[in-house]
Amino acid sequence: MKTFTATPADIEKKWVVIDAEGVVLGRLASIIAMRLRGKHKATFTPHMDMGDNVIVVNADKVQLTGRKREKPHYWHTGYPGGIKSRTTAQILEGKHPERVVMQAVKRMLPGGPLSRQQMTNLRVYASAEHPHEAQSPETLDVRAMNKKNTREAH
Repeated sequence: MKTFTATPADIEKKWVVIDAEGVVLGRLASIIAMRLRGKHKATFTPHMDMGDNVIVVNADKVQLTGRKREKPHYWHTGYPGGIKSRTTAQILEGKHPERVVMQAVKRMLPGGPLSRQQMTNLRVYASAEHPHEAQSPETLDVRAMNKKNTREAH
């Protein structure tokens, strides 16, 4: 019995659309990361990009538990005294709320060139519209998977 290893000819990618409205961010990110890597497939091979193309809509309506909305995100401009911060709530209400979901998914993938390539298969949109109707994506209902995946707005 030989161990199966996928080749590029064996890889079959699907398009999946996920509605993030009312879904808890960490649970959503872990499901997306699993889909991007391809771990949901029986033919999973760790060194190949065999995950699906994932489209996330309504990223600005994602929910956070506890006091995570007040959690600061820091970055440095490169100049002396140039440390800056913004809370998660400010990012979600700002110009690019989809970056919260992108960063959460990125941190759930292992670091390296393969993960960076897999991140190119993720498309996140703050609103309900997306330009990928031509790919006829399947809908993945994250809300119905587990009752803990959703949370009412506070």
